[in-house]
Amino acid sequence: MFSASSRYARVPDATYTTPDGTVIAYKKRRFPSVPSGTPLGQTTLRPGERLDQLATRTLRDPLQFWRLCDTNGVMDPFELVDEPGRKVNVPLAVLPETR
Repeated sequence: MFSASSRYARVPDATYTTPDGTVIAYKKRRFPSVPSGTPLGQTTLRPGERLDQLATRTLRDPLQFWRLCDTNGVMDPFELVDEPGRKVNVPLAVLPETR
């Protein structure tokens, strides 16, 4: 359903059965990881830098922006890039699990 690099890849699946017997599959709630005290480092947000550009520059993958958000304790991804010059913590690279 989700790629191995998705933020939802490790979230367990669940099902709900409606009163009429219909089974609905869904993902359980994802709780963002608590920022550890050990990011890979910090970078400075460049003027005009977009979220995808920041993720590409720091994590080599624009789709991994959510890891930057989790590491910096940001719920709204665009809040991360709304202030040029902001110091942004960069998480350690994590290889996806093979199934």
